[in-house]
Amino acid sequence: MRKRPSLDQYFINIARNVATRSTCLRHNVGAVIVIDKQILTTGYNGAPSGLVNCIDIGCMRLKANIPSGTQHEKCRAVHAEQNAIIQASVHGISIKGGTIYCTHQPCILCAKMLINAGIDRIVFEQSYPDKDALDMLFDAGIIIEQVSGVNL
Repeated sequence: MRKRPSLDQYFINIARNVATRSTCLRHNVGAVIVIDKQILTTGYNGAPSGLVNCIDIGCMRLKANIPSGTQHEKCRAVHAEQNAIIQASVHGISIKGGTIYCTHQPCILCAKMLINAGIDRIVFEQSYPDKDALDMLFDAGIIIEQVSGVNL
């Protein structure tokens, strides 16, 4: 008999599926924002709308040999968490009090945005080398949990 995934596993699996749309050459990241067990928005990392994607022109971070977790401004992509927040804004959806499920731990740029957007909880699957982001989220009182998805 198949084991039913927990809600956290369920939404992490959806974030993984969202990540398949990523156009980044380094990390395929997906995010899902949820309130009361309902998906409000999703996002994946890629170039801003209408611009050429990294999968088509190459990665400036790879070319410059920039390590993960550093110099976030030197990236063509909008992060998955940022795109999920932007989609909420574009469609007039409040995400205050929500949970964001991410395939990867948010970076410090995304952490700041999630704090100001009113996200209460962050659930992620894969670690990311940005301790400052975790410290900032902890200081803001946001619940942070790392979980594993379930392959169905």
